[in-house]
Amino acid sequence: MSTNTSTLLRLYLGRGILAVVWAAVFASAHTMLDAAAIALLVIYPLIDAVSSLIDLRTHPDGSERRVTLFNGVLSALAAVGVGVAGSSGVAAVLHVFGAWAIVSGAAQVLVGLRRRGPELGQQWPMLIAGGLSFVVGAFYNIQALGGAPSLDVLSVYATGGGVFFIVQAALLAWRARRARSRAV
Repeated sequence: MSTNTSTLLRLYLGRGILAVVWAAVFASAHTMLDAAAIALLVIYPLIDAVSSLIDLRTHPDGSERRVTLFNGVLSALAAVGVGVAGSSGVAAVLHVFGAWAIVSGAAQVLVGLRRRGPELGQQWPMLIAGGLSFVVGAFYNIQALGGAPSLDVLSVYATGGGVFFIVQAALLAWRARRARSRAV
């Protein structure tokens, strides 16, 4: 298994598990938009920002690296934006989270398309997750305009994203194991 594949496998697995754990904690802690809920809302995009920084190590240079760096910076800005929006209410949080989901989903699709080579697999889970993030982000902005916006949808979003990362890690591990068995 190459260093890039091994790094991505650990990164995707860790990121997926963190997202699922975050979703479980957030589902039980956000009944009110209080300091604990806002802290959790800030943590989620920070997980993405740190993951992007780790992911940068797998890119020597080029457009994939620029998109990953952009996504890391965007996620850090989203963390700040969600923290600030938390003082304005649920609708403001959904607008910021939705805008972040739209742009980061598009970035994830771009990175997935560039990683579709034989070593890193077809990246279907990442492509689907990025596309869904884009669509769901638009839904959050629409929901924020309605009469009863709710943060309940964020736990579902994080769980789905986490599952897609875990599936991508499993596919990378399977592909690496298959390549090793062919080489023997």
